[in-house]
Amino acid sequence: MDILIVIEDNNSKVHRMGLECITAAQKMAKDRELSIAALVMGSNADDLASQVANYDINEVLSLKHDLLSTYSCDGYAEAVKQVVEQESPQYVFFGHSYQVRDYVPKISAKLMKPFLADNVSMNSDGEQAVFTKQMFNAKLYSDMIAMDEGPLLISFQSAAYSSDNAIPGSASVRELSVNIESSMIKTQSEEPFQEESGGVDLTSAEIIVSVGRGIGKEENISMAEDLAKIIGGELASSRPVVDSGWLSATHQIGSSGQSVSPKMYLALGISGAIQHVVGMKGSKNIVAINKDPEAPIFEIADYGVVGDVLEILPKLTEALKQT
Repeated sequence: MDILIVIEDNNSKVHRMGLECITAAQKMAKDRELSIAALVMGSNADDLASQVANYDINEVLSLKHDLLSTYSCDGYAEAVKQVVEQESPQYVFFGHSYQVRDYVPKISAKLMKPFLADNVSMNSDGEQAVFTKQMFNAKLYSDMIAMDEGPLLISFQSAAYSSDNAIPGSASVRELSVNIESSMIKTQSEEPFQEESGGVDLTSAEIIVSVGRGIGKEENISMAEDLAKIIGGELASSRPVVDSGWLSATHQIGSSGQSVSPKMYLALGISGAIQHVVGMKGSKNIVAINKDPEAPIFEIADYGVVGDVLEILPKLTEALKQT
């Protein structure tokens, strides 16, 4: 196999970033005539395998082991390391989730192979793959070509590729085994895995209500929270709100926060600075409310409302309550 995609479990469903990796792998495979396999593991491996097998890849590798039933950095790193050694892929793709940030550097150290993290795009330069990532708060883009023959560990930023563009198909399922002992597991993560206690993983949210400086003051954020509850969304923010101490950093969207691609992104009082836009530009539908008609956010919005968010938000919430 040429490309191995490591699929993350999201409550018995394929994590959205896993589908985005399938899209990326299919693009590379088409451009360079490569083969693709996807690895699923853990207690929900059977459920994940049946879902992934419905995409246009060559095969699904299913790995079940008692010590992989729940996530641990040591267990997952050792399991993926052994699979890579068994299957010898040229590229190993991951979604750049909290979990991946935790255990993939350990795989890199075990294999003595590079980990090119948080890429936003991928292209070919002859026989070499070129991976692009953002630098200096997305002000610059850096192209990287690995000089190592592989395997190369590659993670993609959320929304770098669209999960909707993953091509359906049919793949066979093959079971794998690894040799893992309990003495190898030095740490255990709390469930569900979070970057910090009480953290918010916005990467899986389908609806996000995000507030910016235009919300005025901390007390007004409760209006956005009410709207989020009514429509089943998660609360997020731009950096100025976090810097003001109104919300924790786990709510921040942008180059120094989380990158998301929900079905709907409501930008409330957000101007649309590039550092914020890079974290949410992959959203399927963007609704912006801002009193400045020249705000950059309107350039990418699917629907825009020019007006005072503090006047519009209560009326919108009340109208939705009555539907």
